[in-house]
Amino acid sequence: MSEIAKIVGKRIRNNRTKLGLSQEELAEFAGCHPTYIGQLERGEKNATIETIEKISKSLDVPLSKLFEKLGGSKEERDMALECYEFISAKSKEEQEQIYRILMEMDKYKGN
Repeated sequence: MSEIAKIVGKRIRNNRTKLGLSQEELAEFAGCHPTYIGQLERGEKNATIETIEKISKSLDVPLSKLFEKLGGSKEERDMALECYEFISAKSKEEQEQIYRILMEMDKYKGN
């Protein structure tokens, strides 16, 4: 599948897990099949814009946020956004640990 489908799928998964929703719950809210939600999250399927809109409403996330900064070249990547997406996919405990590591690293950046 396309890189865009993978990124949008990852964003759907990240937002779903932040809300503590299962794929089944999101599917019910969005009027989709749970298997389909899983396929979207893995970037295996391309959804219609109408389906993505239903999912974004179910997640209470603006549609634009799911498509933010897509399609740029590798040189134009927003590293902060990539870091955010990486960290937001982790558990709360893992996020806290990553944050502590970053804060420690920041103390020594000038040395």
